[in-house]
Amino acid sequence: MLSSFTWQALPTRVVFGRGTSAALPAEVDRLGGRRVLVHSTPEQAALAERVTQLLGERAAGVFTGATMHTPVDVTARALDVVKANRIDAVVAVGGGSTTGLGKAIALRTDLPQIVLPTTYAGSEMTPILGETQDGRKVTRRDAKIQPEVVIYDVDLTLSLPPAMSALSAFNAIAHAAEALYAPDRNPIVSLMAEEGVRAVVEALPQLQAAPDDADMRASLLYGAWLCACCLATTTMGLHHKLCHTLGGMFDLPHAQTHAIVLPYALAYNAPNIADALASLERAMGADDAVQVLLRLESGCGIPLALRDIGMPHAGIAQAVEQAIANPYANPRPVEADALTDLLERAWSGAGV
Repeated sequence: MLSSFTWQALPTRVVFGRGTSAALPAEVDRLGGRRVLVHSTPEQAALAERVTQLLGERAAGVFTGATMHTPVDVTARALDVVKANRIDAVVAVGGGSTTGLGKAIALRTDLPQIVLPTTYAGSEMTPILGETQDGRKVTRRDAKIQPEVVIYDVDLTLSLPPAMSALSAFNAIAHAAEALYAPDRNPIVSLMAEEGVRAVVEALPQLQAAPDDADMRASLLYGAWLCACCLATTTMGLHHKLCHTLGGMFDLPHAQTHAIVLPYALAYNAPNIADALASLERAMGADDAVQVLLRLESGCGIPLALRDIGMPHAGIAQAVEQAIANPYANPRPVEADALTDLLERAWSGAGV
């Protein structure tokens, strides 16, 4: 018998394909934008300039200071630009850092957002914002955070280096994995999660051999979109709590942290998530989802241990304390000794 559930569709408009960046001016016009801020990280400044040229006279400002974990002081600087240029819409071009800044601006101003993702991070599909201040990352949901339009242009992902692409793809898988065992999961989310993981896992082995294959990139982007939709409508669990805690405390790179922690968080919850693991194994065409993830990560040439991305070993106890102080909903109780063992293994890359 099918269990009772609640499904809330989110209002984001999605434009997907190759060359779809060309739709940006029309989408800005549809939202009534006349004075647009284009923003990016410093590394994406050249792309931000291309987008500014695409917008023509609609572009009224550029801010290229977006950074990881959405520090509140960076948002304050961006808001100064918004005010000085009388901005009435924002366009984010880049990955999760840029998208996070756009969300932070929208939360404070309610300006409409358009996102052009260049990675598979998925933040663009959610009403969730994580902001960092004084070494602590705080996450919240709000309708104003949800972008109005997302333009998925496969061509914008072709130049993303294979290692960074893989890291971003594992981040996407994490969204779907947690949605499969979330307390507020439902059949629609589960279908999207399984299909999203299938598309990502099927494409990943081709990434190293043919990184400029547009069909493979389209599959990754399609899968990441579905995985992000799952995160948008369900409650986050231990995996996301740990990644937010570690990222905020030690300024660890977001995608790398997600990729490293994912198999360990799944193994921690494994005794209590048989149905979720079965869905992941169907999507992967394998018998052991955790081992498949470890093998895929090993084959992608990405960091496999928290120590390799800058986490100090002495920080484990501090991270455990913070994670337990304000836990997310999780199918297995979050206990200090077991969580310490999880982080010890993830820190050293010992495997599960």
